Amino acid sequence: MAKKPHPLPPPDIYETGAPVDGEAQQLDRRLYIQLLAFTGVQEPRDIVHCLSLAKFEAVVYANATDPAGVAVLFVTEDPADLIEPLRRVCRECLSKFTPLPELTMIGRTYGAGRERDLEDWLLRQPRRRLTDPDQPWAIWYPLRRKPAFYQLEPRERGMILAEHGMLGRRYGEAGLVQDIRLKCFGLDRNDNEFLIGLVGRELNALSCLVEDMRETQQTAQHLDSLGPFFVGHRIGSANIET
Repeated sequence: MAKKPHPLPPPDIYETGAPVDGEAQQLDRRLYIQLLAFTGVQEPRDIVHCLSLAKFEAVVYANATDPAGVAVLFVTEDPADLIEPLRRVCRECLSKFTPLPELTMIGRTYGAGRERDLEDWLLRQPRRRLTDPDQPWAIWYPLRRKPAFYQLEPRERGMILAEHGMLGRRYGEAGLVQDIRLKCFGLDRNDNEFLIGLVGRELNALSCLVEDMRETQQTAQHLDSLGPFFVGHRIGSANIET
């Protein structure tokens, strides 16, 4: 009689942060963030008021490339909120406007194994950065790496990512740009893998960071697609507690 195969260990789908007192941080909580863009908007502040009454966490941006355009960034821990509750909010607050599905973006916060306070990184820090009164400008864009990147040796991948991350850290430590990094594997209709939000006081600094990133190995050699880009200025937020 053939022996039954040993059961495989379950996959680890927890978010992981840096060890604390020798124990790895693990958390099965994360934020889901979705950006929806619209045009044909005359009074964007009315959207902020409507969303505040709907009790849905959201940020509203004026579209810098469309004088009649806005984008609404919805934030929730429960992805089920992005189904019927979000549809209800769209019917109540956004049904008069023309959607721009090419600018729809979605992602989830994640731990990279280095975060000292994993819960803050996943749940609170993104909310603070989204609503920081000193950082009204934002650029949001998705990206996908070339498949060959994932076949590189871990050490080589680490060096490539470290170069990219160091550049972002320089802008962050100078107080010019903060980022919100999200994963969107299997969530994005165009098979993008990451969604990046850059926020800051001045639009020029955000543009300069995107320009400087073009020279890193990751962007110059290992990206398969980048964009589209949404550029916005925050009009207001609703129901986001930091």
